[in-house]
Amino acid sequence: MREHLNFYIDGKWVAPAKARAHDVINPANEEPIGRISLGSAEDVNKAVAAAKKAFETWSQTSVEERKAILDKVVAVYQRRLPEMAAAISSEMGAPMPLANAAQAPAGLGYLIDARKQLDTFDFEYDYGKGRRILKEPIGVVGMITPWNWPQNQICAKVGAALAAGCTMVLKPSELAPLNGILFAEILDEAGVPPGVFNLVNGDGPGVGAVLSAHPDVDMLSFTGSTRAGQSVMENAAKGIKKVALELGGKSPNIILDDADLKTSVARGMMHMAMNTGQSCNAPSRMLAPKAKYEEVVQIAAATANSIKVQAPESAEAGAIGPLANANQFQKVQGLIQKGIDEGARLAAGGVGRPDGFNRGYYVKPTVFADVNNQMTIAREEIFGPVLVVIPYETEEEAVQIANDTPYGLAAYVQGSSQERTRKVARQLRAGMVHINGAQGGLGSPFGGYKQSGIGREGGPFGLEDFLEVKGAYGWGDQA
Repeated sequence: MREHLNFYIDGKWVAPAKARAHDVINPANEEPIGRISLGSAEDVNKAVAAAKKAFETWSQTSVEERKAILDKVVAVYQRRLPEMAAAISSEMGAPMPLANAAQAPAGLGYLIDARKQLDTFDFEYDYGKGRRILKEPIGVVGMITPWNWPQNQICAKVGAALAAGCTMVLKPSELAPLNGILFAEILDEAGVPPGVFNLVNGDGPGVGAVLSAHPDVDMLSFTGSTRAGQSVMENAAKGIKKVALELGGKSPNIILDDADLKTSVARGMMHMAMNTGQSCNAPSRMLAPKAKYEEVVQIAAATANSIKVQAPESAEAGAIGPLANANQFQKVQGLIQKGIDEGARLAAGGVGRPDGFNRGYYVKPTVFADVNNQMTIAREEIFGPVLVVIPYETEEEAVQIANDTPYGLAAYVQGSSQERTRKVARQLRAGMVHINGAQGGLGSPFGGYKQSGIGREGGPFGLEDFLEVKGAYGWGDQA
């Protein structure tokens, strides 16, 4: 078992102010694989003070200096990519093929994207005669990240903040902290100056709440559940600090009546189940035309039944592993039972572990039919491999059902007519719309409408989040 009891503050690994150990659990077998310390307000204060001091110099660095640092970070991350994939897999259960192909590289992608933005981003430009627009780093940024795509979310924030000239304090999820500790090692090896990046492990009450309310933190960037995001926003409001939130989703996947059902339905089910359904943008509500409803249900159920559930270290490509932790396992099991209790028809899967598993947080890929949009399983974010299939009569009703949710992170449309899919896409209240399986790619904005968050990550949109806009007048000739 690996022990990582220190925090990374001001360029050094330092002991916590108060010793409070926390075991990291392998979700595949429910056994401890590591031990960290949970921090306190005193640890947060030290980290924030280091970041505040480092901001004086890091904020004044040139674009070329920040490019050079990011180039080194990218190079070290690339070299340590196998270690990162192994750490993520062991602590949150991602199958090794997924960890190697997506989980670890997703973080690298955000770092490469942040470095790329510095080639073209205008931090200063004239706005009429004698007027200059200056885009300047916002200051010390508190960052709180989740366990489901840990490096994806850490690097989306850290890469853009480094590029902007900000300093930061990161609290990764205490349920999957080992990858964050490895990331701190990467930044240290790459020569990121002391105090620019700091890491304090801990839980929400002990570290997250302190960080979000800290008077010397200028911005809080949070990814997690909508309920936790509300708490973060309330704490940050005390200091009127900027808040960027990437929260939950209940994303609709509209299957139009002219779609290739076999392809689009199977693809939707596989996409929803990837990462064991623990993706905030998962297409978890499939909307099917009534005339083809049973065919859609049958394809979805057959696809679900074909998905293999395997141990992460020996999994095949396309297989899913366990849910990431005990709380998530209990939540998903409870919501599957809730769907049954509310009268939805179980077309595949159900409660309990899959055959062959008596330990670990494994769940059955599940499909519910005969669902209406007012059922709990259609309203709440399940965050497991559970698909609900909802019927609709007309295209207009499909759009209405799709938008009838407090969330607005992603939406999906499947159909053979480009004109028609574009028409539907324009009507969907979501930050991202995927047509016929298309993905955004490097530099695309990630974020949502409504209770799915505030702000965007990725590309110039993500960089903008960490900048203040200053108008300088009388900069030059006023004539």
